[in-house]
Amino acid sequence: MLRIGVLVSGGGTNLQAVLDAIESGQITNAEVAVVISNNQNAYALKRAEIYGIDAVCISPKDYSNRELFHDELLARIDAYQLDLIVLAGFLVTIPERMIKKYRNRIINIHPSLIPAFCGTGYYGLKVHEAALARGVKITGATVHYVDEGTDTGPIILQKAVEVKEGDTPEMLQKRVMEEAEWKILPQAIAMIAKKQEEKA
Repeated sequence: MLRIGVLVSGGGTNLQAVLDAIESGQITNAEVAVVISNNQNAYALKRAEIYGIDAVCISPKDYSNRELFHDELLARIDAYQLDLIVLAGFLVTIPERMIKKYRNRIINIHPSLIPAFCGTGYYGLKVHEAALARGVKITGATVHYVDEGTDTGPIILQKAVEVKEGDTPEMLQKRVMEEAEWKILPQAIAMIAKKQEEKA
């Protein structure tokens, strides 16, 4: 059984897509063991509670420095003995020692077709604002492994989404979530869970 930890800062719509995919049987041999947020008001924590999943808030604001926050984050993740860490809109930099320890076991969902509109400063609506400013006709989402760079790890899956005339950043964000993010994140987890099952 693939034990998953989902790290999220906001509403947790990608988390919901994963939970729905587990419930429907699209993802097999996997369970979400914990949801961790840096934001105590994140609706994602409420979603976790509804499913009886441990919901943990660890905020950098509660620690005198980043190092202590990283210590606590890593300690919590280690305690759950996770096989896979899913970054689903987690707006906190992952410490390098965590990336080393969980090499090829951390994945991220990014709302563009990497290598376009990614890297430092590209998150949330900013990605869609940049896509519209550039005038691209196609955007999308990417699931990739996390390495020491920002959005530079190996790509697992991508899905394209059409940019429509008159799109606002909010409209484009919604379409990218519905047509790409909520589809490819569960698909990627299903692939990873299946591989682990085949190895066992």
